[in-house]
Amino acid sequence: FELAMPLPAKEPMYCAEQIKIPPALPDILKQFTKAAIRTQPGDLLSWSAAYFDALSAGKTPPVKNRFETTPEGQQITPGLLSVLHKQLCAKDTVAMQELKSMWAQLSLPNDRLEEILRLGNFVADVKWLNFLSLACTSLESNLTDAVTLLCKILTKDPEGGPASIPYPLFKQLYTYLAEVDGNITQEHIESVLAYLDNDAAKNKNTIGPAHFTHAFCPKLTG
Repeated sequence: FELAMPLPAKEPMYCAEQIKIPPALPDILKQFTKAAIRTQPGDLLSWSAAYFDALSAGKTPPVKNRFETTPEGQQITPGLLSVLHKQLCAKDTVAMQELKSMWAQLSLPNDRLEEILRLGNFVADVKWLNFLSLACTSLESNLTDAVTLLCKILTKDPEGGPASIPYPLFKQLYTYLAEVDGNITQEHIESVLAYLDNDAAKNKNTIGPAHFTHAFCPKLTG
């Protein structure tokens, strides 16, 4: 004989008057969907948890400013570095565990993270702008392009603008990257900055890619 299969439990029936949709829910879901489409997270569930955790805590969620097309297989992108910067820019230093957690939320490759940490000799607390600078070098083939990307992430100019940043900040980060590189002499670093001193003085003490890529400016790479 055949065993009788148990019937599925009947779900309760509700009428329209019993179902109350929170007024904020449609907009929350709409904004979440737009953010997910823009950001294209590798692990949607992990990213979603981070997104709503940030919103509930009143923090900046891990969302790209706009959708970006990336070559197949490229896991770290300028947009994702910008997301990290938006979340961490208020801090001079970041705890190692916090950085690793945010890195993982964006599904960024752990081997690349460890490579950047080794390059910068970071042990416990991480100087955020130094880390970001090194992360830019891991995306670009030369120092000039890396500093250009760094300016685009740090600038307060509108997208498509000159991507200028305060000159003291440029000097600090360029000097750091040149020293980590190890092949750029102190004499050359000083020659670059001596040239850019004049440009900064004419540009409200700011510098952008148009200045350090000018034909007359000594090459950042030496």
